[in-house]
Amino acid sequence: MKPSKTSKGWMKEHLNDPWVQKARAEGYRARAAYKLMEIDDKDHLLKPGMVVVDLGAAPGSWCQVAVKRIQPGGLLLALDILPMDPVPGVSFLQGDFREDTVLAEFERLLDGRTVDLVLSDMAPNISGVSVSDDGRMMHLAELALDFAANHLRPGGNMLIKLFQGAGFMDYRKAMQQMFGSVLSRKPEASRDRSAEVYLLGLKKSG
Repeated sequence: MKPSKTSKGWMKEHLNDPWVQKARAEGYRARAAYKLMEIDDKDHLLKPGMVVVDLGAAPGSWCQVAVKRIQPGGLLLALDILPMDPVPGVSFLQGDFREDTVLAEFERLLDGRTVDLVLSDMAPNISGVSVSDDGRMMHLAELALDFAANHLRPGGNMLIKLFQGAGFMDYRKAMQQMFGSVLSRKPEASRDRSAEVYLLGLKKSG
């Protein structure tokens, strides 16, 4: 199938993106690495010895950043339904984290330790139809929040990507009920025209 003008235009923009070029030069798998770096430099989420879970981790750029910042003594567990090339120091589980067999393996890898931080940079394949995209994005976000409700320790934190569209304010209210405070972050590496924003939930309630 011949590529559309839209897809060719996106590819040209992507290849010329300075963050994409920087990621390639510095060995990161995606420009998203710089989003996590900027947020962490500001909010100091990642600390040595922490247990961190990265939901929807593929291709692994957030893992590349996080695993370095939680050493020595840290544990990073990454989950995704898609395959991901290994990242040194990261334990990766391929599968749906809603499934009992995947959760059982996840709990085995935790080995009794509690989760300090949940990261989620998940997003659906974008169709360009905002109503559909917003709905699918919100579904993923709700799954991540439910995961945090069940596995994140009291006092722990969560960082998640959302689209500013239908359901956004209701989701933020749900986070505010779970966390002591909820902050918005829009890192420089996020494209200006993108509707994405990151919500940071601090100090999960007991």
